[in-house]
Parts: sequence; structure tokens; C-alpha cells
Amino acid sequence: MGSAVERTDEHVREYLMYRGFTSTMKHLDTEIKADKEKGFRVDKIIDQLQQFVLNFDLFGLKEYWLYLDRRLFCRLEDVYRSTVNKLRTSLYRYYVINTIQVTSCRARKTQEFFQKQALELQSQVEWRDWFILPFIPTPEQNPAFSPYFSRQWSDTFLVSLHNFLSVLFQCMHILCFDAEVQKMTSLTEENEQLRQLLFVLQTESRDQREGDVMVHHKLPVYVQNMDQAVQAKEVKPVSSQASTSEPASSQSQQLTNQSTNQPTNQPSHPRHKRIQEHEKERKELFSKPPSQTPEKKGDAGEVEPLGEASSDSLDSCSNSRSCGGAAEGGGLSVEQPFIKLSQEEYGEHHSSIMHCRVDCSGRRVASLDVDGVIKVWSFNPIMQTKATIMSKSPLLSLEWATKPDRLLLLGSGVGTVRLYDTDAKKNLYEMNIDETHPRILSLACSPSGSSFVCSAAALSRSGSVDSAPRLPIPVSGQLLLWDTKTVKQQLQFSLEPEPVAINCTAFNHNGNLLVTGAADGVIRLFDMQRYESAMSWRAHDGEVYSVEFSYDENTVFSIGEDGKFIQWNIHRCGVKQSDQVLPQDATGPFILSGYSGYKQVQVPRGRLFAFDSEGQHVLTCSSTGGLIYRLTNGEPALESVLSLGGHKAPVVTVDWCSAVDCGTCLTASMDGKIKLSTLLAQKS
Repeated sequence: MGSAVERTDEHVREYLMYRGFTSTMKHLDTEIKADKEKGFRVDKIIDQLQQFVLNFDLFGLKEYWLYLDRRLFCRLEDVYRSTVNKLRTSLYRYYVINTIQVTSCRARKTQEFFQKQALELQSQVEWRDWFILPFIPTPEQNPAFSPYFSRQWSDTFLVSLHNFLSVLFQCMHILCFDAEVQKMTSLTEENEQLRQLLFVLQTESRDQREGDVMVHHKLPVYVQNMDQAVQAKEVKPVSSQASTSEPASSQSQQLTNQSTNQPTNQPSHPRHKRIQEHEKERKELFSKPPSQTPEKKGDAGEVEPLGEASSDSLDSCSNSRSCGGAAEGGGLSVEQPFIKLSQEEYGEHHSSIMHCRVDCSGRRVASLDVDGVIKVWSFNPIMQTKATIMSKSPLLSLEWATKPDRLLLLGSGVGTVRLYDTDAKKNLYEMNIDETHPRILSLACSPSGSSFVCSAAALSRSGSVDSAPRLPIPVSGQLLLWDTKTVKQQLQFSLEPEPVAINCTAFNHNGNLLVTGAADGVIRLFDMQRYESAMSWRAHDGEVYSVEFSYDENTVFSIGEDGKFIQWNIHRCGVKQSDQVLPQDATGPFILSGYSGYKQVQVPRGRLFAFDSEGQHVLTCSSTGGLIYRLTNGEPALESVLSLGGHKAPVVTVDWCSAVDCGTCLTASMDGKIKLSTLLAQKS
């Protein structure tokens, strides 16, 4: 804190010098020299407020408090707003009591306060009885006002205000320059290292591509004729020149060796000069970058036999999967389509995470833990908590609204859905869904932003909001469509063959289709233009935990209680396109073991898999971090391409926010930690 304060003092001193406020700068230097603590002085703030009160400076008192509210109190969470209001009320009462205690200006200053503050205070209940105060002869003897004239009340108020400001300064990290400078320095160094790595990879890719082109390049006709002319003229080999020809030196060596057994009829010097000219032309030819694309493999067979240098290049290419693939992939193998640039940790939660979702703009993240605490935070350029939502009732689901993207839908365990404004940090609406189905298991907002789908389920047999493990017999449920603007229910979907709890929901890109996964193992596809079920089929043995549309939206993927990751064709009801088995730590139930036989079991609630921007790779959960697989058509097992790692507890939900070349992967675990991994996609 000391270094941050000193750095701030230097900034203020530079500003005063720039503006020419020399006298102010002298007073600043004098007070800095007298300051011993080199930190925030809460006692100075209290002294200043008392000085305004003793001098009857109502305007200064209001401006000072408004400045504190604008710079400090507005950054607090909503739960502390009532505390700030109570302290402001007590401060004004402290001022009024002081005006009455000073007999010389008692009536004038007291009436002046109520005249100036009438518009602000007359609507507040706590000030309703105070407007009679100037007209009471002895208010200190009135039972309603006598406690405020005691020394105990004033001392208690000042101590409470002092403690509140002290805790506020310690928790808010107002001058966090050191952490920000260290963060920016590390990011700059990391970016520089990644730039150098990218430059090396690009250089290797370019060199490899040029080498491949030269090996497979079809020689022009005049060069072939030139070689034949050299062979026809009984040439004596020149070893020094033959050894310097690159990459065709071995070919020239072969040609000259063939001509040594023939008799010589020409003088030696003209022959040597001609050989030098031919070799020089060949070197210039092969050293220039190719102006045409490499010939196909069948055309390369027309080239004359190459020497040892060319055969070595071919052998080195044959060791990899393919020469062209290695060159075009930036020097990397096909198994590494992503580079993990960085991994950061968000550790504001203190219990297991249930949901973690990025908004549609990719700027903010909302995360929900089992204690019902929701954090709204950003990660660009640095991680910063924007809002904290604490609920008295348990929360089970969340979803970002699409239009506007600042709104957040929160589903509870008591049959309500809240619409929360993350910018204003307040609840806009609270909708009562159904008392008989109080558990809001899933929320999905239409891409148009005009409506959202809500899945409500009845209580389990044990009567708890969220029991684990779930009962083998699916409980009753409803699937409802609500209008976001009117905040009214539009309709209730028909769930055949019986009403069942819907665990997961997802829209396609335009909101015309809705896919759901239920506790009875059935996937249902709804036509949102007709508001009816288009098809349904039994997908898993047990519950369906997570379901999503594919990139082309011709198929849907699902993960179920049976541990299978299945791709379904939506044009042919119940037809599988692929069926793969995932490890248990990717599908749940998730288990966290501790000391003395402690074991925590969590049933999947959030998204269990997410796709990249092109739909070719999928991110899943694991016991140590996220795992990225390459999607394969009909293969018996998924192909793992990258392990993100970084977790010490099982990952229970994931999300993938993709940009053009860089993507951000979110993995949240049972210990409350969220890892944010930034990836660089290697385009082939």
C-alpha cells in the first residue's frame, strides 16, 4: 500500500506542477512530510466531516458525502446500500442535533437545514417526525429525540462510520497499481514470447514449404536439354564445382561421373568455363522462389532421378503424416490444432460451481455456486468482479439474455425466475412460475430476445430442492414459454408420454427449433413456429444431462447418465450418427473426496460440453481440467487433442467462447475455482 500511495502522490505532484498550482503543491509537500502512516487516513475523513458539522457548512457536508458516494460507495454490492443510507441519515441527524445544541444560532440553522433538505427528506419515512423538531421548546427532553442528544449516540455513530470506512478501504483495493503493473508486465512478456514462437513456427513452415516445392518441382524443358548437352560433350568432372550446387548438386555429380569415361576432344579451359555457366544457371533457377504451384505427385514422376540430397528430403517427409500437411499447418503436427497461450484463475467462489456461462458478446461471465452466490465478472483486459448476487432462496439455473445482453435470468428452487440487470445491479422483475413445480432446472433465452423457455420440476420424494443422487423414477415437470417484454407466460408445451422434468434446453441459431433432454432419457425436438413437438426419441439409459445443436444444426449431441456422448440425426428420428463412451469424470455424478472419509457428490446441472467456433472440436469435463477432443464421424472413440489441466478438483461445467483465431475456454470445478484458458487456433 505504501508504494501505491507514494506513486499516487507523484502523479498528483506532476499534475499540480503542470497546471502551475505551486502554492497548492507546497502545501501538499508540507502535509506529506508530516504524514507518518503513508496510507489511507480514515480519521482525517472523520475530522473533515466533523469540521463541516461544527462550522454549519451544510453545502460542504453534502458535497463531501456525495463525493464519497460517487467514488467509493457506488462500487459496493447492493446488500450494503441500506448501510450507506443509514450512515447518511445519521450524519444529517448529527448535524441537526449540533445546530440545536448551539444556542446562538439554534432556530436559524435548524430551520435552514429543513428548508434546504425538504424536497429530499419529506418522502423518507425516517424523517417524517423530525420536521417538528425546530418548533419544540426543549427537544432534548422529548422521548422521541432525547437519545440523539446523548454523548453515547454521537460516539457510537462516529465509531461506526470510522469502522465502515476502514473496512471499505481495506477490501476495495483502491490503489492497486502494483498488482496491475505486475499483471501488465507479465502479459507483455508472455505476448513477446508468443510472438517469437509464432515467428519461428512461420519461418519453419515457410522453409519446409519451399523445400518441398523444390523437391517435387518439375524441371523446365530447356534445363533438361541443357543437362543432355552437358552429357553429350565429354566433360571432365570438376569436384569443387559439383560439391557446391544446392539442391541439385547430387544430380550434377551423377551427370559428370557418367561423362568421365568418355574421351575428351575439347580444350580443358572452355569446357570448365561452360560447366561453370551451366551450374550457375541451375543454382539461380533453384534458389528463386517458385512462381507456380507444385505439380501433383503423378507429375513428379516425370523428373529425372535425383541424387542423395533429394532422397534424404523425401525420407524426412515420409516420417511425418504428410509433407503438405506439416507445411501448411505451421510446422505443427495434425494432433495439435490449438496452442494454449495462457491460463488464469478466478477464485471468488467458496463452494462448488453449478453453472458458468459467457454472455453472447463474450465480454462477461456469470458463475453460480451451490451456496446460491452469483458472480458477474469480466476477463478482458484483467479479471474484475462487476456484480455479486446473493439470494436467500437456493438458485438452480442461470442464463444470459440475448437482447439486451446485460440481463441475466436466474432460476430458483422456490418457483421463481428473476430478471437481473448486471449494469444497474438490481432486480428488474421476479416471476412466479408454479408452486407445484418449484425447481427451475433449466433456462434458455431465444436468440431474438423476445421470449425464454423455463423448465420447472416438482420436488423430489425427500422434499429437498436438490437431492443427490437423483431418484430412479423421474419426477413431474413442466416446460413453459414466457414473454420477456410482458413478463407473462405464453404457453405450456405438451410433454409426451407424460409430464417429466426437463434437465437441459437449447435453441438453434434463429430460435426456430428447441431441443430438450429430460429425466426419462428422452430427447424432444420442438418446432417453435408451431409451438409443438416435432419428434422425440429415447436417447439414453437414464437421464439426459446435457444437449446441444451441432455446428451445421443437422444433428444434436447429448450426454447422458449412461456415460455416452451421442450424435443424433434430426432429420431421421432416433438415428445415431456416432456413439462414443466418455470417462465417468466427464459425465458425472461428480465426486470430491476428502479426509476422514468425507465425500461430496454433485449431480450435473450446468453445460457438460461446448464446441469451438467451427464445430470441429468439443470441450468436456475431467477430473483435472478440461479436455478437447476432435469430433470424428463414426469412429469408436474420440480423439483427444489437448488437455487444459490446472484443476485439483473435478470439473463440473464448461463453456467455450470463440473468436476468429483465439478462443476462451472456461472450466469450473467443485472447489470453487474457475480456470480461463486462452487458445490460439492453428489454421490448416
